[in-house]
Amino acid sequence: MPNANEDISSALTQVQHRAVSELLRVSPVADDLARRFQDAGFSLALVGGSVRDALLGRLGNDLDFTTDARPEDVLKIVRPWADSVWEVGIAFGTVGCQKNGYQIEVTTYRSEAYDRTSRKPEVSYGDSIEEDLVRRDFTVNAMAVALPQKEFIDPHGGREDLAERVLRTPGTPEESFSDDPLRMLRAARFAAQLDFDVAPDVVTAMTEMAGRIEIVSAERVREELNKLLLSAHPRKGLGLLVSTGLAQQVLPELPALRLESDEHHRHKDVYEHSLTVLEQAIDLEEDGPDLTLRLAALLHDIGKPRTRRFEKDGRVSFHHHEVVGAKMVKKRMAELKYSNDMIKDVSKLVELHLRFHGYGDGEWTDSAVRRYVRDAGPLLERLHKLTRSDCTTRNKRKAGALSRTYDALEERITQLKNQEELDAIRPDLDGNEIMQTLGVGPGPVIGKAYAFLLELRMEHGPMGHDTAVAELKMWWAAQACGRSRRHVSRET
Repeated sequence: MPNANEDISSALTQVQHRAVSELLRVSPVADDLARRFQDAGFSLALVGGSVRDALLGRLGNDLDFTTDARPEDVLKIVRPWADSVWEVGIAFGTVGCQKNGYQIEVTTYRSEAYDRTSRKPEVSYGDSIEEDLVRRDFTVNAMAVALPQKEFIDPHGGREDLAERVLRTPGTPEESFSDDPLRMLRAARFAAQLDFDVAPDVVTAMTEMAGRIEIVSAERVREELNKLLLSAHPRKGLGLLVSTGLAQQVLPELPALRLESDEHHRHKDVYEHSLTVLEQAIDLEEDGPDLTLRLAALLHDIGKPRTRRFEKDGRVSFHHHEVVGAKMVKKRMAELKYSNDMIKDVSKLVELHLRFHGYGDGEWTDSAVRRYVRDAGPLLERLHKLTRSDCTTRNKRKAGALSRTYDALEERITQLKNQEELDAIRPDLDGNEIMQTLGVGPGPVIGKAYAFLLELRMEHGPMGHDTAVAELKMWWAAQACGRSRRHVSRET
């Protein structure tokens, strides 16, 4: 029977075979660039995530290099060679370029550390690749391949950790996280992306130093959360954030879902339910990871802790938690600097996620179906997926009934779409036609008339031009009577 050492040795052999294959694929571009650095008196090495991904057999077209050349020297070398060059990251020692379809970043050896009160790293250049590697976040990202000779550089045992599928830091985790607290979130993100475990001493440091994440900018935190959520195993990373206390710092609504339960007031474990909804939503994705859907699935019940009530009959209620939750989503996402469009979409999905449950209580009218479609707007397909994902009951009969009911709703929507322009519900008259019919110019009354006609359209479906004109004239006459009565009342 093979022992653990033999298993690791076998895994390492597989890792090396994959790396050779991947490196041979990128050699034409990588070696050409390396020779240009060599001719200029500098060294170049493939580094970090590119080496890790080569060892995993998943190296893409994004290549990261490190060099002893300063940024101004890098620019002199790559400008005559690359198809295009950009300097967005040059303040941090990084020059970007494109060559033959490869996206390339070349970064000068560096070391960076946070001031205790600063949100921005202080960047200084190093003189050796060993110095550069020791400042990297994890051993699996602290490997390099010197080019063009293809000499493997692994001073911190990254290959062994890769074979064991574990995340460790090159130095002590305390030093690493002091240098850049964002690395604590990166640990959770890499665990989710790579399905790796995090070494116990790293978890301990994350737990003890969780509060230090507060000096990191909201934008950097948001980007790590996004990458975690878009990974193959987000539950793993989210669980690590919650257990270490990091979630309490950056997304406190998530650990708040772990509501206390007791034998008298039983209800779902909202935290576990939310993670299950996230996983079920992922299973319904059709065109790759959908950040909007995943955020809505994770956060759809965050209003429950604030709305929880213990009823007299022993049940637990969460009345209007979808409305409260939508407001909480807006606040948290704004603090994390998400775009206004993303905030609007996620909060709208959270607000609407319970709407369907009124459908099973009785047959919806066509008007109700139209309102459902109108309120969802372009989010309708995502709302379908979120609503279906929100069924996590273990009762197969109940789950089947919910699924069939939603099937029926989707069928109703399809039937109405075939009859009407449901995707762009609008009144039968536009603003110009309203002004022409009423004989008035632009003003608040046109908005009121438009709202009236839209309500008719929602209630009765398409009416046609002549019917809409007649209805609008009757409405206008009623408005005139109202104005007359108010005028008489003021005179008397």
